[in-house]
This record gives sequence, structure tokens and C-alpha cells, in this order.
Amino acid sequence: MNKQKLMQQIVVAILLGVITGWGFNHYLDASQAKEVASYISIITDVFLRLIKMIIGPLIFSTIVAGLIAIGGSASIGRLTIKAMIWFIVAGLISISIGTLIVNLFEPGVGLNIIIPQHESINTGLNTTGFSLKNFISHIFPSSFVEAMANNEILQILIFSIFFGSALSYICRNSQKSSPIVTIIEDLARIMFRITDYVMALAPIVVFAAIASAITVEGMGLLYEYGKLIGLFYLGLLLLWCVLLAVGFLFLGKDIFSLMKFIREPIILAFATASSESAYPKTMSALSSFGVPKKISSFVLPLGYSFNLDGSMMYQSFAILFIAQAYNIDLSITEQILIMLTLMVTSKGIAGVARASVVVIAATLPMFNLPEAGILLILAIDQLLDMGRTATNVVGNSIATAVIAKMEEKRGSAARKEDV
Repeated sequence: MNKQKLMQQIVVAILLGVITGWGFNHYLDASQAKEVASYISIITDVFLRLIKMIIGPLIFSTIVAGLIAIGGSASIGRLTIKAMIWFIVAGLISISIGTLIVNLFEPGVGLNIIIPQHESINTGLNTTGFSLKNFISHIFPSSFVEAMANNEILQILIFSIFFGSALSYICRNSQKSSPIVTIIEDLARIMFRITDYVMALAPIVVFAAIASAITVEGMGLLYEYGKLIGLFYLGLLLLWCVLLAVGFLFLGKDIFSLMKFIREPIILAFATASSESAYPKTMSALSSFGVPKKISSFVLPLGYSFNLDGSMMYQSFAILFIAQAYNIDLSITEQILIMLTLMVTSKGIAGVARASVVVIAATLPMFNLPEAGILLILAIDQLLDMGRTATNVVGNSIATAVIAKMEEKRGSAARKEDV
């Protein structure tokens, strides 16, 4: 009943946010609207800071507790291989759908924008560091404290795997249980309780996020960029259908039950455009669905760094849209190279502010595309970010549930062999 009530409150908050935002945008001038929006967004900023406060300890404690429950490096390696195969295939499908839709419907054709000559465009985005070398070296933390302080999910994941594996080894080879195990398990329970406290603010935060965005941008953006927004959400819908179809192959009709359980984190991710805000609720929803915490606590954080389905579709969609807007013809070979580049540069960006836009800005000069093109999508990035973030939650939830199902079948087969 509490979950149903919270769901209803979030839906009402979205409607009130739209109405409030429209009112402020309609009756205030541009400067006043921005000032009002800045005050409204304080609520969202505080909420996201609270979420970041709990993400690091929550991931660390749940991963370590999960690895102790899994036991053995073979189990960890098996889960990692299954997860990475899923993430790579899902990423290719996401990028392919985005590329296909832009090529079919050509939303940028007809804009005929002139390429700026010798003009430096300041987008306010930090695009340095997006190379394979930097990505690989950045995976491994130089300091666990620094990783926790900066909410580097991938680095926390790596340290947690080392820590959990070592602790699991000690527990297996020791005649007495380690008190650290009890501390870690208690820490996980504490963090989930703190999560409940923070999530009680969700309806207020959803209202503030929607109202703030519409106060500044207004409803007019929906009309001006209607074709682009509509085609992007069409692509997301197709991606959802593919993910649900694949999920149905493994989970059967349970896939629909899963979607009911994750409605709340999907709406929260959509409204706040933040995957981190939905992480605790997603963990809880997967647990309620029946996914063992030892699996969800390992696969879900891994997915947050490697399985950004919505973000990868957006990146391919936006880059080809920009090329079309400037009348730049990209060959099939060039488009494939762009897809492969995005597969690498989009990894491990979960903690980067406006990560997808940063990846696009960094990729454009690699293929001699005008950097000024990023300005074409900045105005509606918030609207697109909401959809791609919600899609990331769906993709990671289905991936985790499917891998849990595969592990369950493997366990059943192993027990039969023992008998």
C-alpha cells in the first residue's frame, strides 16, 4: 500500500510540476523565470546531494556482502562474463536503433546550418580525458577514500571486488567467522534504512525537477523541436520493446511483473534525469521481484558503468542529427566507426555531469564534425535526458533479472547432478 501511495504521489507531483512550471514561464519574464527556477531547483540539488551521500557506502556494503554470499572467484568471474556479454550486445542494439531511425527519418535534413569558420565554440563542457588509455587507467582507484568522496562508481566497484574477494577467502579458510562480515552486513542494512528516509522526499523532488525545467524552457520547446524529440522517444520505445522481448525469452510472463516493480524508479529517474537517484529504489524493486541481493548488488553497479542503453542511443542519434543539420554526408563505414567509438567512450561515465553531452562533444572533433553542433541539442537536453535515464534503469533492471534467472537455472542443474 505504501508503494502504491508513493507512486500516486509521484504522478500527482509530475502533473503539478508541469502546471506550476507553465504558470511561472507564462507570467514571468526570462530573467525572473530563471531566478524562480534556481530557487525551486534547490530542492532537487539537496536531494541529489543526499543520494550521492549514500551511493558510495551503499554500493560498497552491498557488493562486499554479496560477494561473501556468492563465495569463490569462479562465481564472480562467471557473473562478470555474463553481464559484460549482455552489456555489449545491448549497447550495440541501442546504438544501431538510434542510427537506423536518424537515417530513415533524417530529422536534421533541411536545417542547412552553415559550418562556422575558425570560430571557437565554448559549450561549457569538459571533454578532456575521453580516450581508451585514460578510461582503462581511471577504472582503478589510487585511493579508496578519493573514490568514495567523488562517487566514482566504477572505482568503488573495483575496490569492493578486491575487498569482498579477500574477505570471502578469509571466511572460507578460517575456523571462526570474521566480525567484519557482521559490520558490513549491518552497514548495508543501515544504508537501506537511510535510503528509505531520503526517498520519502521523492514526490517533492519530482515536483521541483519538473517545475524548474519547464519554468526556464517553457512548453514551446516541445513544438520547436517536436520532430527530434518525437523520433528520439520513438527510438526509446523500440529499444524498450526489444529489451522486453529478450527479457520475455528468459523470464517469461514474469517480465511484466518486473516492469510493475520498477515503475517507481523509472518515474523517479525520468523526473530527476539522474540514474543515481533511482539506484536505491531499483535495488529494492529487484529484491522484491525475487532477485537475490548477492547478484543484484554486483550486477547493478556494474551496469551503471557499462550498460547505459538509453545514453548510447542518444549519443548516436545526436551525432548523426548534427551531421545532417550541417549537410555533412557520413558513409556507412564512418557511421560504424562512430558506433564503435561510442561503445568505448560511453563506458564509466555514470558519475560525470551531463555525461552523454560530454561524450558527444568529445566525439564530434574525432570525425571532423563541427563542435558548434552541440549547441543544437543543449536546449532540449533536459527533455531527452529524462527519457534516456529512465531507459538506463529499464535496461539495467532487465539485465540483472535475466542474469539472476540464468544463475538460478545453473544452480538447479548443479543440484540435480549432485543427486
